[in-house]
Amino acid sequence: MADKGESIEVERLCKDILAPMVRADGGVMYLVSVTTDDIHIHLAGACAGCPGSQFTRDRLIEPMLTNAAPKAKLKLTTGWRVPDGARKVE
Repeated sequence: MADKGESIEVERLCKDILAPMVRADGGVMYLVSVTTDDIHIHLAGACAGCPGSQFTRDRLIEPMLTNAAPKAKLKLTTGWRVPDGARKVE
């Protein structure tokens, strides 16, 4: 499990900043897991299979999450099938 402060900060960033940006392009963001070692985010909706998802990861999501949880690696998946246990970020 992630440090409680890091986990709260990651969830706040996802809810307040990242998910609204993803939604603006027709996407849906899911938080699959947050641990000390990794953060797993899944993008669905218009983001499923979109070639721009790599740009979103590299230029938007990863830099912001690195500030909140510097030791964690980002795992970003996309597709219509949402991983079990994922929570929609609204």
